[in-house]
Amino acid sequence: MTPLDTNATNGEDRRYLQFTGVLGRVENLFNLIAATSILLLMLLAVAQVVGRNLLNQPVPGFIDFTEQAMAVFAFMGVAYCQRVGGHIRMELLLGRFTGRGLWIVEFLGVLLILFVVSILIFGAYMHFDRSWTLGDSTIDVGLPTWPSKLIVPVALSVLWLRLCLQLYGYGRMIADPTRPLLDLPHIHNAAEHAQAEIEEAFLEEHQEGAAR
Repeated sequence: MTPLDTNATNGEDRRYLQFTGVLGRVENLFNLIAATSILLLMLLAVAQVVGRNLLNQPVPGFIDFTEQAMAVFAFMGVAYCQRVGGHIRMELLLGRFTGRGLWIVEFLGVLLILFVVSILIFGAYMHFDRSWTLGDSTIDVGLPTWPSKLIVPVALSVLWLRLCLQLYGYGRMIADPTRPLLDLPHIHNAAEHAQAEIEEAFLEEHQEGAAR
């Protein structure tokens, strides 16, 4: 988990928090869409099984819908996962570093991911463009494939923005390791894990209260 440090000491940090807050709302929305797609796909699978076994009437285009939904739940939650540090992290290696050395390693890791994601965005967009130009569709019920192929570069672009923010965040920690961590993923001990959960619960309650 990544606690959001709201004790920004200068205007630069506050602007960072404002931007990451706006991007975070986009990531939350994308993650909600991804989770909803999984739920709908599960319900569709139930309808497929019941229809085929009891009514001898399977759902038309079940495979087509499943193929298109895979892009939604596989990619739309990836930026959210990067923000909260929910991905697999090599903490056995990172745990050997402290202070500025740790932030240098984190910076280099994010820089490598940013390079790979940049290439993937270009390739994914080319796949979308080809599908759009050719009018590609699925075999069974003829669903157009370009919407699902467009989701990939869009979702990766949100991840790209998150990685840029994290590069800035780790860069400022390299310059001055005593600055607040803000929302950067990092290794937690037991006390930090508990504090992160408390802060996250508080923020969720605050956001729900503001929404009402």
